[in-house]
Amino acid sequence: MIIDLMDEAVCAGARVEEASKLVGVTPRTLTRWHADQGGDDKRGLAPKSPAHKLSDDERDRVLEIAHLPEFRDLSPRQIVPLLADQGEYVASEATFYRVLREAGELAHRGHARPRKSRKPDEHIAAAPNQVWSWDITYLRSPVRGVFFYLYLVVDIFSRKVVAWAVHLEESADLAAALVKEAVAAEGVDPDQLVLHADNGGPMKGSTMLATLQRLGVIASFSRPSVSDDNPFAEALFRTLKYRPGFPRKPFATIDAARDWVAGFVGWYNDEHLHSGIRYVTPSNRHAGRDKAILARRHQVYRDAKKRAPRRWTGPTRNWTPIGPVYLNPVKQEVHVRPIATAVS
Repeated sequence: MIIDLMDEAVCAGARVEEASKLVGVTPRTLTRWHADQGGDDKRGLAPKSPAHKLSDDERDRVLEIAHLPEFRDLSPRQIVPLLADQGEYVASEATFYRVLREAGELAHRGHARPRKSRKPDEHIAAAPNQVWSWDITYLRSPVRGVFFYLYLVVDIFSRKVVAWAVHLEESADLAAALVKEAVAAEGVDPDQLVLHADNGGPMKGSTMLATLQRLGVIASFSRPSVSDDNPFAEALFRTLKYRPGFPRKPFATIDAARDWVAGFVGWYNDEHLHSGIRYVTPSNRHAGRDKAILARRHQVYRDAKKRAPRRWTGPTRNWTPIGPVYLNPVKQEVHVRPIATAVS
């Protein structure tokens, strides 16, 4: 029976959702069958073929039209209206697409190829100054439609802001100068650091790329219009703009913007207990002081448990320092053992 096969697969490590797909049922159906103490497979037979299904001749006609010289470089969205202009209706656009797909001919038609962008390479930071992430965000100015531009560079291992600046424009030259200063301040060795950024002009400008090459910094970029590829910078900007005290009104001057950002960075690096690094400050994590801090916390919790063991139903809170930090990690594929679909 299907239920027995599913139970066997789940016990062997298969995920219920994936195994359910293989046998053609939903997890809710399996739950209901379990509640009914098993029983016969109550699924209906395969649906009958619809009365208005295309005949073989009509399918051949669709393919014939798609192969005509005047149509072979066009998509069905263009073919169907052109046929209508000629006073002919053969099938809908969806039917054209379905017939072409079933015939293995649904491919990009024409010389131009659609742009493809692959997921960025995985980067692992096992210590400070191995992977940095940076981006630019807008800060409102007194003039409507005019902005100040905040440049921020964050170390993903420690979450420390290693460099920042506020300027009147977005510029690859200004970004390159900021990164150069940060590399010098942190004492980064050549070929040690990966710098990840979005696909904007300042990120990929010739001055910026030349500076990175000269410094021995490896450039890494997000896919176009995919903010999830640069999550650390996006999360930092969210923290900044939702920080209590962030001005609800525009900054009066660029100096006012710089003063506010300086205060935020000081708080963020030296006072903010970051949830992603076991609630230590980025500066302590960056300097390696987090291990001693977390060890003391662990001892405090152990002592508390000894004083009142009945208040603890399990181990104390996990204060182990977090390990390496991953940027755009490669997803692990889940392999499900095939399951026979026979029923009793």
